[in-house]
Amino acid sequence: MERRLLFVFALTFLAIVLFQKFFFKQPSPTPPQKQEQAAQSQQPAKASQPTAEVSAPAPVSAAGAKQAAEEQTTTIENDLYRVTFTNKGGLVKSWILKKFTDNKSQPLELVNQASEKFGYPLSMWTHDQALHDKLNSALYVMNASGSIAPAEITFEYSDGDLAVTKKLKFDHSYEVHIETAVTRGGFYVQAFPAWPAGFGDATAAPSYAAARIEYFDGADVTRLSPDPKGKKISGGNTLRGTYHWAGTVDQYFAAIFLPDRPNDLALVTLQNELHIPKNASNPKPNETALVHVLGTAVGNPNGPTAGRLFVGPKTLDVLDSVHANDASGGQGVSLRRAVDFGFFGFIAEPLFLWLRWTYHHVVSNWGWAIIILTVIIYIELLPLRLSSMKSALKMQKVAPQMKAIQDKYKKYSIKDPRRQEMNAEIGALYKQHKVNPVGGCLPLLIQMPFLFAFYSMLNAAIELRHAKFMWLSDLSAPDPYYILPIAIVASTILMQRMTPQAGMDPAQQKMMNIMMPVMLGFFSYTVASGLGLYWVTGTIVSIVQQWVMNRTELGREIREEAEKRARKAQLKK
Repeated sequence: MERRLLFVFALTFLAIVLFQKFFFKQPSPTPPQKQEQAAQSQQPAKASQPTAEVSAPAPVSAAGAKQAAEEQTTTIENDLYRVTFTNKGGLVKSWILKKFTDNKSQPLELVNQASEKFGYPLSMWTHDQALHDKLNSALYVMNASGSIAPAEITFEYSDGDLAVTKKLKFDHSYEVHIETAVTRGGFYVQAFPAWPAGFGDATAAPSYAAARIEYFDGADVTRLSPDPKGKKISGGNTLRGTYHWAGTVDQYFAAIFLPDRPNDLALVTLQNELHIPKNASNPKPNETALVHVLGTAVGNPNGPTAGRLFVGPKTLDVLDSVHANDASGGQGVSLRRAVDFGFFGFIAEPLFLWLRWTYHHVVSNWGWAIIILTVIIYIELLPLRLSSMKSALKMQKVAPQMKAIQDKYKKYSIKDPRRQEMNAEIGALYKQHKVNPVGGCLPLLIQMPFLFAFYSMLNAAIELRHAKFMWLSDLSAPDPYYILPIAIVASTILMQRMTPQAGMDPAQQKMMNIMMPVMLGFFSYTVASGLGLYWVTGTIVSIVQQWVMNRTELGREIREEAEKRARKAQLKK
């Protein structure tokens, strides 16, 4: 029983490491018949004109050339961001979020370093590589109504055959309204606005691995992870369907397209390989890691594209204020589901709301809020824990008698019918001493979803990003001084020493007392310090509970029995 109990504890942290892989089932991508792998198609401009209800730009007249003489830049900003444009390609060269900082405490730059290689935000994506290069390198005529939002900026280009327009409108929110149109020879060309190269907060391999391509089709949210084999995501794979919203996200930020009309759209999935330094703070040319950079492009394959682009943090309050359009063009669902609370989201989301309420109304520090929340959770689960400990102690009490019964029948093979008599005797022994053989593990298993939910919640909550607590500068990152892993090892050793283990061989007990804490310390070495804080706090509460249990009549009896068995084992040696 003790071995099983310790084994469950060991598997807990192992399961956390593998949690994303096994519990976040990725929905299958759009069926092959809905995928458009074909090269660009062209439709007559007049046949694809939008209805009066759709606000879409008219294509630039192809009668004459329209292009700038030299490259120029301009900036538009509000209280939330500062965006720098260049008329070379009509691209975004910088998108800074003013209310967030990077790891160097500088304003957060959302344009990834990979953009120079794979494309800057709001570049135009098309299957025709030559056209793609021209669209994103031409010198557009740029006109801006001002540098402070609300503002509008327009890019126009024409060479007499190819004509392009881009119009962007900024207000005081994280949303930008976009209208684009590309024609060649009087025909609309499939060319879609894109966010092709992730986010600037990605500095290490784990942050690139957290990237997703996500879309909502009106029923479910599909989340596609980086895919080295290219089965779910491939560069230029185009999905056709209904997309209320679609875009690229990472752990804390998102660039999501919200089309004015969600029906019959094209979603282009982009994935590229990039070599980055293994150690961002001390890069060395020969020490690199291969990562996958994700991006998306979304647009109308039959004419102009019109919609909004949300670029900002994945905070619930912000996402609740941004709504996609429904099929009729009216207000639809919010972006709230862009925050992925995981398989145990029905527990994780209320936990986060509770944690946030504690932060705002009880104590203005996320670390102390985690501690308070953990203590309350463990107090609420105290009846289950007491039942688990009591059942385990009873199992240890009858362990010698159970072993005697097993020894009595060990000469018989497993297929021998007399083995049934052994099971009957063990069952009678359990009944006599009122022992539930699964009573020790079942309450523990009931508690495990809370641990997984806490992990998911801490992993998704941007509020913990760069949140400080005592010596910790970022509760979403591992402890840089390894104090929490050491505390986990020490508290686990203390917990094991306090827990009576009458049914375990002393040699096995000694081995487990070393291996178990070391294993937990190793796993906690890489997890967020917020989760380590939760685990240490919970272990301390468990130590207090075990201390009380050890002073009950049953606890004293089992401790005496453990000491008696240890003395017998020593005499045998």
